[in-house]
Amino acid sequence: MRIVIAPDSFKGSIGAAAAARALAAGWHAARPGDEVIQVPLADGGEGTLDVLAAAVAGARWQQARVTGPAGEPVDCSWLELPGGVAVLELARASGLPLMTTLDPLGAHTTGLGEVIGRALDGGAREIILTLGGSASTDGGTGALAALGARFLDGAGRTLPRGGGALRDLAAADLARLRPPPAGGVTALADVTAPLLGPRGAAAVFGPQKGADTSQVAQLDQGLARLAAVLGGDPGAPGAGAAGGTGYGFAAVWDAQIRPGAPELCRIAGLDRALHGAELVITGEGRYDATSTGGKVAGAVFAAGAAAGVPAALVAGQVAGHPSAAAAAISLSELAGSPAAALAAPARWLRLAGQRLAGEMDPAHRPGDRAGPHGTADR
Repeated sequence: MRIVIAPDSFKGSIGAAAAARALAAGWHAARPGDEVIQVPLADGGEGTLDVLAAAVAGARWQQARVTGPAGEPVDCSWLELPGGVAVLELARASGLPLMTTLDPLGAHTTGLGEVIGRALDGGAREIILTLGGSASTDGGTGALAALGARFLDGAGRTLPRGGGALRDLAAADLARLRPPPAGGVTALADVTAPLLGPRGAAAVFGPQKGADTSQVAQLDQGLARLAAVLGGDPGAPGAGAAGGTGYGFAAVWDAQIRPGAPELCRIAGLDRALHGAELVITGEGRYDATSTGGKVAGAVFAAGAAAGVPAALVAGQVAGHPSAAAAAISLSELAGSPAAALAAPARWLRLAGQRLAGEMDPAHRPGDRAGPHGTADR
């Protein structure tokens, strides 16, 4: 049998490549003669650069010290790909894990703009921004300001950094904004959220960054002011990615917002790996209703369906059985608790791979669907 293992990272516990290795080791423990191909993936959030570095021949790491989301210096790495393509991961410059104390109103994306500037100085002819894991809800204004834009209040004064100040925005001075590279800008989004409203950047993701109800309202008002000033399409899918950074770069730099997971599947060669495969296994930290809206699991399910290859899911937690999966295993149930699964993710991933190999019907007959522990539900 030819098996493809294509997980995302299990956020907070294990990276995509290590997760793939653990699942592969478990499968081989039960079926040592099978061909197992590992294709670690990402969705445009954390871990995207690691996936690209492994998938693209000639990728080179670069590094710079930039301003972090709370104003402190941070070391930020990015990738140079052949052909003058610079790939920049927002989370490495302006990500939530870089915050020691949450600051939903004051956190900003200045560092992202600084690292973009370094890439342009180095001769980048095309830029790919991977949006996900941001600490702020500033609509990308911090990054754009670092590239020369000015965001002004009614008295013509430059606004303070952070999304909290945007409701006082009256005008944007773009005269000194650096132009985008000739090859254009692509923003890979890990969500399909619009900029504004109950499904927007502030309402959905603001609480994760520490915003209470009144602060969510303030941030949404600020993003609405930004949209009124910059124009563009605040309702576009992915405009709300990374606290509205997707919107900001689309409006000002004409960035093309694309779903991150399918693009990473393409770059990593998932379609080629699926040719002739009997099964594809994907995974992530938590599978729920949002997992098919721009996340890796949904993209793998779609790729598997297009190739006629059944899919299985392994996740830290599984909220409801995914209808697109022939099998689903919850590591939390396998380990006995979420804490136990988080304490030793490689161990439980290996066991999950072994369970899938040992208990799934090799012929994958319709109707033989594995339950949370890998046993068939008939």
